[in-house]
Amino acid sequence: MAIVKSKLIKQLKKSYPNFLTRDLEKLVSIITNEMKFSLKKGERVELRGFGIFSTHVQKARISRNPKTGEKVNTPEKKTIHFKMSKDLFKKLNNEKK
Repeated sequence: MAIVKSKLIKQLKKSYPNFLTRDLEKLVSIITNEMKFSLKKGERVELRGFGIFSTHVQKARISRNPKTGEKVNTPEKKTIHFKMSKDLFKKLNNEKK
């Protein structure tokens, strides 16, 4: 199950009922926008206890269209790489600290 922005805001509202919903929406938007801008600049984003987001460059290459078998030039592009923290890994695998 994926979590969407609206569900995240509802969860935050349950945990912090004193905050206004519009303030929580603004907070989530600011965090996600800052993460986007940092990744776009080539910086890494570290969320302690969760993981690290960073960008990697995928080199230009000649790939193949599987339907026709025709060779296609694929340009260089950036991809996002995620590495989970040890805490998250242990939690997912039910390991004790």
